[in-house]
Amino acid sequence: MISSIRGRLKSLEATAAYIQAGPFVLEVYVPDFVRRQLQGDIDQEVELLTMDYLEGNPQKGGRLTPRLIGFKTEGERAFFELICSVDGLGIKKALQAIVRPVREVAYAIEQQDTKALSMLPGIGPAVAERIVAKLRRKMTRFALMVDRGLEGEGHASDLISETYEALLALGHTADDAREKIDQVLASGTKFKTVEAILNAIYQQEYST
Repeated sequence: MISSIRGRLKSLEATAAYIQAGPFVLEVYVPDFVRRQLQGDIDQEVELLTMDYLEGNPQKGGRLTPRLIGFKTEGERAFFELICSVDGLGIKKALQAIVRPVREVAYAIEQQDTKALSMLPGIGPAVAERIVAKLRRKMTRFALMVDRGLEGEGHASDLISETYEALLALGHTADDAREKIDQVLASGTKFKTVEAILNAIYQQEYST
């Protein structure tokens, strides 16, 4: 299994990035939210975390073709894998559907906003209901995804989730907790512990 690819981004199409890695040019499918992040990186070295799957239906006389899907972060990849686990949402449909940033889609799922979800390409009301039913309790780390101010992608997601839960336990509402986390991460400070984030949040409050 190929878990990541690094190379020069030769070109970018609507659904795929073409990356030159050594003598090979690899076609990597990308969701639209990843494609937008890559638009300014043509001819630059990029690294994508990947997942692979087999496309095709040999039972109908076709052949299985190995495909790669690329993501900028581990959080994006983990979110996509969860989405693909919902009945009625295969990999191809998920690639077409997730056109908004992960954070926005995850927040809609967490808030049980089936109307917003059903507006995604190929996602009707019935599939939106299934997404919410299966995933709404698993979205906190993704709804709080911020790519700045924390060290290490996986560690960052854990810190954000734990800080969010700590703020809820301290009596803050969900929206208030999100706002406080966003404000303190916007400072660009590097945080390594939940305590450090909480201290920064309350110091910011006392200074205003």
